[in-house]
Amino acid sequence: MAEIILKSLAHSYSENPSSPQDYAIREMSHTWHQGGAYALLGPSGCGKSTLLNIISGLLNPSEGDVIFDQRIVNDLPPEERNIAQVFQFPVVYDTMTVFDNLAFPLRNIGTPESKVKPRVREIADILDLTAQLTRKAKNLTADEKQKVSMGRGLVRDDVSAILFDEPLTVIDPQLKWKLRRKLKEIHEQFNITMIYVTHDQLEASTFADKIAVMYAGQVVQFGTPTELFEAPAHTFVGYFIGSPGMNFIPVSATSEALMYGDLSIPVGQRLVDAARRCGTDNLKLGIRPEFIEVAVAPGDGDLEVSVKDVQDLGTYRIMSCYLGEELFKVRLNEDQPLPHGLAYLRFPERWLGLYADEYRVEIEHG
Repeated sequence: MAEIILKSLAHSYSENPSSPQDYAIREMSHTWHQGGAYALLGPSGCGKSTLLNIISGLLNPSEGDVIFDQRIVNDLPPEERNIAQVFQFPVVYDTMTVFDNLAFPLRNIGTPESKVKPRVREIADILDLTAQLTRKAKNLTADEKQKVSMGRGLVRDDVSAILFDEPLTVIDPQLKWKLRRKLKEIHEQFNITMIYVTHDQLEASTFADKIAVMYAGQVVQFGTPTELFEAPAHTFVGYFIGSPGMNFIPVSATSEALMYGDLSIPVGQRLVDAARRCGTDNLKLGIRPEFIEVAVAPGDGDLEVSVKDVQDLGTYRIMSCYLGEELFKVRLNEDQPLPHGLAYLRFPERWLGLYADEYRVEIEHG
């Protein structure tokens, strides 16, 4: 088991990087605690796989250190880092049986055969592969091959960590949920440090206790699924987490109000004062569709919006509406009165986020 620390880590594929844009991984320091179940979440091209390959030793970082249990491992090859990695596409030996594929990592380190058989059968049972143990891997479906590949990563009980690089890409959608839960059960059973790379927020939140959200080569927030949803630390997290994502409007601060153009947004003085202290013109207010209160008749302090359309999603509806030129998404319960033409919004201050230069501003309470 291992605690993995990234210290002042950065990586560029350019020989002479001269600006932040030249870096696939911008300078970061980050800790993955021993025994944790983590997800590394972000869109394609944000640096997730690059970071995972640096941790595993497939790639040497341009700058900084990778530390396993207080030991710098930058110069250690993957086989000496005692890490298992499961890739996006299955890595199996087609001419071997499923049993021999699963046994290979154990035999490779000289495990006695008396211990190989029960361990292989244990992992096969966990992954529902027992019936396939005598089959050649070349005869398996893509789903079954990826389960074998995952089993090869799980079969050794002495590894420091297991890294999963989008392992469910080739898995049938009906099996994805089952396998995510299975990985969670395996983590709880064996207490192995696991880092799971994905672009799918559902996969991340199902598997991980904590999620690191990556954007443009940086970890912009590290927190629980609830923290990412309720208090996004960066506007990208607000956009990326949730369906639909967070609503944002640009605002400016006067001495007594936050203004969206000529429209005063009803907020408390504490929020106004925080905005004035930011020292930037790049200010935004954010609120999730789930937290907006909607009325069909105007009330004191309500914001009037024009309704564009309402999408019925069965147990709830999503209303699209315009506040000035900004398109807002609002979640309506199925039994909620349906606005037509105009609607009236309230933003509960508890759920409002203030963002300066795209980062969330901590509001002083007192």
